Amino acid sequence: MQKVEIITEIADVIDSRKGADPTTSYVAQLFSKAPDGVLKKIGEEATEVVMAAKDNDGPHVIYEVADLWFHTMVLLSQMGLRPEQVLLELKRREGVSGIVEKNSRPKN
Repeated sequence: MQKVEIITEIADVIDSRKGADPTTSYVAQLFSKAPDGVLKKIGEEATEVVMAAKDNDGPHVIYEVADLWFHTMVLLSQMGLRPEQVLLELKRREGVSGIVEKNSRPKN
């Protein structure tokens, strides 16, 4: 299975949980607590990624990054966005220095 197909499949399942019962679906619980529910989880998961990396624990990093990616995919769905859009943005940046890309962003 192609990588993008896997991401699309997971995103479709997440989208399908928007109307699900929050007592039987974790994703539906997150949607029911929008926007703060998933935002708090993203913060927690990002911290857990950092802690696993500080411990130099590769398998734990993979586990925690999977949690972080999952919760960011829930956020994208909550906002009516798709992970494919993120992949297109990364593709757009391909071959561009990260320093150049960052400096080209509008100043807020």
